[in-house]
This record gives sequence, C-alpha cells and structure tokens, in this order.
Amino acid sequence: MQVSVQGISVWGPGLSGWPHTARVLQGQEDWEPAPVQVPPATCLPANERRRCGPLTRLAIALAEEACAQAGVQAADIRGVYASSNGDGAVVDSILTALSTPGGEVSPTQFHNSVHNAPAGYWTIGHASLAPVVALGCYDWSFAQGLLKAAAECVVENAPVLFVAYDLPIPGPIGKVRITHNTFGCAFVLVPQARQGAVCTLDITHAPGAMAQDTTLPPQLAELARSNPAAGGLALLQQIASGQEGTVHMTCQPGTILAEVKPC
Repeated sequence: MQVSVQGISVWGPGLSGWPHTARVLQGQEDWEPAPVQVPPATCLPANERRRCGPLTRLAIALAEEACAQAGVQAADIRGVYASSNGDGAVVDSILTALSTPGGEVSPTQFHNSVHNAPAGYWTIGHASLAPVVALGCYDWSFAQGLLKAAAECVVENAPVLFVAYDLPIPGPIGKVRITHNTFGCAFVLVPQARQGAVCTLDITHAPGAMAQDTTLPPQLAELARSNPAAGGLALLQQIASGQEGTVHMTCQPGTILAEVKPC
C-alpha cells in the first residue's frame, strides 16, 4: 500500500525537531546527545496542562510539529499513537504508593496511567472527535503502528497522524524493562501526494523471518536499540537522504518493508 508523508517530527537526545534531525541524519551536523527539552503543551487548557506528564507533552509536541508541517487541521485528523512502555513513571509511582502504608493513589496519576492518555489529551486540546487508536506492541510498536496508520490512511482515504514515543522507566520495572533516553517521532500520512510532500512510502508486510536494517552510525544505532520508538531511525535516515531505498523493520510476526521514494 502506498501513502505520502506530508509532515514529520522528531524529538530525542540532541535531536530537536525534523529540520535539525534531518541535518544530523544527512551527516551535515554532528550528533551531540543532550537532554530532551520538550516544549509545553500549549494546546491544552491550564488544568489539563498541569496534570499531564512528560510522556504526554512529548507526544503532543511531536503531533503539533508534524501537523503544522503538513498543513492539516489538528482537530480533523485521525490518529494512531504507539508506545511500548506507556507512562512508566506514573505506573512506578502508583505501585510505590500501593506498597506503602495507606496505599493512597492520586486520581490524576491513575488517569495518566492508561495507555491512551496522550491521545486523550490531544483530543481534549483540539476538541477533536476524529478516531484515535493507542497501541502497545512491545519492541515492535513503531513498525506495527506505522503499518496500522498506513492501512487506515489507504482504507479510509483520509490523512492519518502517526505518533511513536517512549521514555525510560524508573524504579524496579525499569531494571527489567530497560529503556535509555527519551525519543519520539511523528508522521502525517496522506493517501495522495500533495504539494510539499516529503516522500512516498510503499509499505508491505512480509510475514516470514524478522529483519531490521542497521545502517545507522554507531551512536545512533545504539539509540535505536535502546528505545523502542527509536526503531524508526533507519526509516527517518532514508527519508532524510532524499534517495530511493527500502527499509526493513521488525514486527511480530515478520518484517515490514517501507520503500521510500522522494517527492
């Protein structure tokens, strides 16, 4: 199935927005890891803005940049949100509270613990009634989310916002489910190429053996291995190159092949 990429956003260590990330992936700038400074979620009313956590702020920042670049109305676009870990900090806080005398859990933290909280905040911020899906597919969340978003774009013949994001998990869970760094990316996919489109993607699911491209420089390859959402870095690098090429991404089961064709 073929879709066009109309907008892209990336936030990660030393990666601030798509224009800067593209220069790094093209080799025009050195990658210098630095703490991620996510902008505030200005689309949210004051009360919701106070309640949302870093994971939601990251997802909203990604979605805002991708939609702005694509020139689409945020209130109207369908969404697919994909995260392997969800809000691990909130889950850790809740489990800590439950394991201490009293066991009182903050209602706000309980609200933020559900996997679709970032998607929910997005719909609140933009008064959106468009369908939104939240996925959690372990290490394959990026690839599975991209497949879902592309399929919905083609079947519904409508633009789809795809957002993938993950943060490190603190506490005991984080010692088992190890995730380094903060990373997220977003794409606005449209059924037919429009003026200003970045590229087209021809996406195929191969149900056989699992495969993952490893063409990234060593440091970025380590980032891709250490954060499930950063599994999209190989695809982002191919898009940034401005050249045709096919990227392999593991899913369960099999492999997703994304053939990139510059517009």
